[in-house]
Amino acid sequence: MKKLFKELKRSICNFSDMERQRRNTKKYSFRQPDLKELRNLTSYVLDPLGFKARFGKLLPLLTTRVDEGLMSVLVQFYDPLYRCFTFPDFQLFPTLEEYAYLVGIPILDQLPFSGLESIPTSQEMVDLLRIDESIIGAHMTTKGGIQGLPSEFLIAQATMYGKAMSEDAFEAIFVLLIYGLVLFPNIDKFVDVNAIRIFSTLNLVPTLLGDTYFSLHMRNAKDDGRLQGEQGMSTVVHETYVSH
Repeated sequence: MKKLFKELKRSICNFSDMERQRRNTKKYSFRQPDLKELRNLTSYVLDPLGFKARFGKLLPLLTTRVDEGLMSVLVQFYDPLYRCFTFPDFQLFPTLEEYAYLVGIPILDQLPFSGLESIPTSQEMVDLLRIDESIIGAHMTTKGGIQGLPSEFLIAQATMYGKAMSEDAFEAIFVLLIYGLVLFPNIDKFVDVNAIRIFSTLNLVPTLLGDTYFSLHMRNAKDDGRLQGEQGMSTVVHETYVSH
């Protein structure tokens, strides 16, 4: 992988003005949400090794700095036709195995999230988050045409359980916040039901990889010059080609 990364850097360095024109270079923007409050919540993680064993390598996602310059150049090499990064001498394909390794979460032998799953019932939400049904009902709202919970509410709940050293309840809410604000963000400061449903399946790797391809492919296909890339997608793609 180090050899591949050297080749990647060489290809990027050789990305001449003529090649930029030929590739119709686009300017991409990457969503970089403010994760300060989530980083503050890490102080309530009582057993980091146990947390990693249960939920994977989620904590490093809160502190990883994405090199936007590198990412902006890297995505210029994405080939929508072949759905891979095409360089002069080789091609790179993000894979399920790489993503599973980087986030430390196994790929389960079950159907991945499809978007057709039913919205969790009140009781399922209670079982998932350990929050009283009436409290969830009072804060469940709709933004952008989709239901979800404000991150401010969830952060307050996580803080309360963290201070009370209620580990299971704290971790459930904290991990959901990472899913909703880092891995699968949609609306700022809002954890939508899709993130909740993905969290409930415990099989995020196929969905995260699918989001990567979907975001890259659709932005190139639409030719709108924007890539409001998910923080999680940007971080994992970055780490795939930098940190192996």
